[in-house]
Amino acid sequence: MQKKIKVLQVIPRLGYGGAETGCYDLAHFLSERDCKSFIITSGGPLLKFIKKNKVKVFKLPVHSKNPILILLNAIMITFIIIFYNITIVHARSRAPAWSCLIATKFTTAKFVTTFHGTYNFNNKVKKFYNSIMAKSNLVIAGSNFIFSHINENYREFFLEKKRKLLVIYRGINTDYFNPRNVSKPKIDFLVNEWKVNRDNFIILMPGRLTNWKGQKLFIEAIRLLSLKDDIKNFTAIILGDEQGRNVYKKQLMGLVEKYRLSKTVKFINSCNEMPVAYKIANLVVSASIEPEAFGRVSVEAQSMCLPIIASNIGGSRETIINEKTGLLFDSGKVEMLTDALYKFVNMDDKILHSTGLQGRKNILKKFDVEKMCNSTFTEYKKLLQ
Repeated sequence: MQKKIKVLQVIPRLGYGGAETGCYDLAHFLSERDCKSFIITSGGPLLKFIKKNKVKVFKLPVHSKNPILILLNAIMITFIIIFYNITIVHARSRAPAWSCLIATKFTTAKFVTTFHGTYNFNNKVKKFYNSIMAKSNLVIAGSNFIFSHINENYREFFLEKKRKLLVIYRGINTDYFNPRNVSKPKIDFLVNEWKVNRDNFIILMPGRLTNWKGQKLFIEAIRLLSLKDDIKNFTAIILGDEQGRNVYKKQLMGLVEKYRLSKTVKFINSCNEMPVAYKIANLVVSASIEPEAFGRVSVEAQSMCLPIIASNIGGSRETIINEKTGLLFDSGKVEMLTDALYKFVNMDDKILHSTGLQGRKNILKKFDVEKMCNSTFTEYKKLLQ
């Protein structure tokens, strides 16, 4: 008789990122499947939404890369595994994964890791540190792009023992990211707060303010778009926190002033309810100049029935059906991004709406959170067999 599945997920911090929301969703999914669900984290804003009657949370400094704390965390995790008879330990980042590896060596729990991004290296020490993510019984890649990255850089660590590597696409909550579930009062409130003219065509670029996300490229494309004679009135919104990168934000604002786009480009620091932000937009842009591991913005936009323009690199190539749910452009090519923007801004409303509907169908078919959780749960059961 197979023993009851008890899963302990370990993640540095429970914020609003893709790894964190995936951990949150899976924890509650497991509790609905007659499994015991546990999370270890150092904290984070998502903690207040966890249903304590369904998921037990432990707070440990698992965000730290300090070797002494990693060892102390390993000791605490070992005690938790033994006391609660944990059957599977699932690590979602490198530092806590080292603690989990040590803990599972002293217990019978199976060890699972998820690659949520590309872990690059420039020396053997960094590569060894990263390799922990490939030292588990089951290694999950969030996209085919990440699968290839693991195979190219960390395949040697799979030769030591028999390990399994597979792709489980990251999923999103398509009920939460559903245009029908966004109320008019919330839309009106955000429009007033952001002082957005909804008669204009709204172009939204979400993502933290960092150079590789391509905000500079986006502003350059907006400048070229504004110079066209036959373009509709439009507003570009750059939505994201600088996270301490004050110099970079000043550079962006300087570009906007230089090109005299202050009335066209708006900077918004954050939004607690992203579906509302998507709802007031007509088009979403992801202009990353480095590969996205998955491309959550592209998936969220499509789920909200919005067309998406994204760089033709990384995970976005897998989540967008080019010329059907959006457009892919060559990364870093401002002229191609400008042409794509021009096409959508001047597009007939019916075609624009149809593109958005195709996007939601695409996400419901491949990237729904229920599908992700079911696939992970199935692999857990196989691992214990």
